[in-house]
Amino acid sequence: MATNLPDNLRSKLEELRDQYQDLGRRLEDPEVLCDHREVARISAKRKALASVVDGLAAFDAARAEHTEYVAAISAGEDPELVALARDEIPRLESTMASLAESIQAELVSADDRAVGSVILEIRAGVGGDEAGLWAGDLLEMYRRFAQNRGWRFEDLELSSGDAGGIKAAVIQVAGDGVWSDLAFEGGTHQVKRVPATETQGRVHTSTATVAVLAEPEAVDVELDTADVKESITTAQGPGGQNVNKVATAVHLIHEPTGIEVRMQETKSQAQNREKAWTLLKARLFERQRAERDAARSAERNSMIGTGNRAEKIRTYRAKENIAVDHRIGESVNLGGLLGGDLQPLVDALRREETARRLAAL
Repeated sequence: MATNLPDNLRSKLEELRDQYQDLGRRLEDPEVLCDHREVARISAKRKALASVVDGLAAFDAARAEHTEYVAAISAGEDPELVALARDEIPRLESTMASLAESIQAELVSADDRAVGSVILEIRAGVGGDEAGLWAGDLLEMYRRFAQNRGWRFEDLELSSGDAGGIKAAVIQVAGDGVWSDLAFEGGTHQVKRVPATETQGRVHTSTATVAVLAEPEAVDVELDTADVKESITTAQGPGGQNVNKVATAVHLIHEPTGIEVRMQETKSQAQNREKAWTLLKARLFERQRAERDAARSAERNSMIGTGNRAEKIRTYRAKENIAVDHRIGESVNLGGLLGGDLQPLVDALRREETARRLAAL
């Protein structure tokens, strides 16, 4: 049984341990401590690395003990110590093998855990008014899940449906594990049920699309502010007296890609500008990530899929009270899922993705 980690794996783990220690030093910097957002960002990154660093420390401790026992057997000077060593060595080797496996699993998901904020976009698909109602149900499902996890859930854009529900929603979700848990939600969500507006009792099929965008740091996204055209206008649509008369709405156009963002949710121009730039960076980051992924798509043919909006990832069947995730073929209780109990399904998806990444190491 191997008692050492492969050189390339150890090198990566030691690099992450150095990063962990550096992040700890930065959290003691008075300038950093004055910026609560920077503290939260660094803390999230450090927490994401903690299990990897702790695993490496435990492996090295077990290896050092193993080395001592091997040396004791080789010396043969103390019969009692030799007998103890022969008993302990198999246990330590089993411990090291288990630790090596768990360290690798933690390693391949460390980057995901380090992302502490995402942009969640939900849009009504096919199905008319029922699609809007369904999109609204999904919004509430994610809101309840976020509440269960203790995440911050902030509406950036919200467009109501004509018969209830929503046409579209853009949400900022922040907290520990938000990307590693929500990243699998991107795609088409299909529901089969009898709509409230159906008088004949017929089952209709409707869809809503979900996109989950990791909110990038400034260093992650390639954005030249000179490429962005910004204009300030009055808010559009219904509103109070000030909403449509005071110029508080921020409209951004990234000219190289044509990506547009308009933010008018608050009466503060400064707040709208901050949210607009956040959303623009997230959408641009997703565009750049998709382009990089497409270049190596042959290497990414996996059970989990790419998260493309065109993929039907899940079907929610009201009659049977189940939801089926097509990527892993697993069914869960529909009522519980819509009530925010996504964790069992999320955990199953994460296990599949971890196995795929480990196989690719």
